[in-house]
Amino acid sequence: MATKNAPSLSSRRHQQGAVLYVALIMLILLALLGIAGMQVAGMQEKMASNYRAVNRSFQNTEGVVRTAEATAAAVFNRTTAPAGALFTESAITLDCNAFDAVEWAEQRSTGAAPAVNVRRIDSCGGDVAGNSNSMGKTGDTPTATYQITGFSADTPASPTSASVVDTIFKL
Repeated sequence: MATKNAPSLSSRRHQQGAVLYVALIMLILLALLGIAGMQVAGMQEKMASNYRAVNRSFQNTEGVVRTAEATAAAVFNRTTAPAGALFTESAITLDCNAFDAVEWAEQRSTGAAPAVNVRRIDSCGGDVAGNSNSMGKTGDTPTATYQITGFSADTPASPTSASVVDTIFKL
């Protein structure tokens, strides 16, 4: 029968402790991986928050423009303006000079209330918005065409993003 010999005292002294070093290195690598993962998750959360703010401000501005379109149609048809109208008939300009929507938007601050600029451009002639005074039969009146520029922010309480939408609205 074979007997097992217990490790001698001299063989125990020759152990180097490599497992301890490998385990510590693995723990450091796992800690660094965890820290990097937390930083990536935090950055993704910030990106998602910014995307939400931009999307919300764009949707709010779209709502402002759609309300302005309904108001312009009501003014043209001499009916009651919808609730939440941001302008009246006297605010519609008939100016045929160039209008710079970017310059108009830069005059607004992120925290400003929703705003709209409405210009009636069908009588400007030329090729503005596809209308021309020479189109159609003599005596035809051009279709009512408006350039509507709307501005709005993401939230009224603490805005972080603002959007501007410039459209041509033809009745």
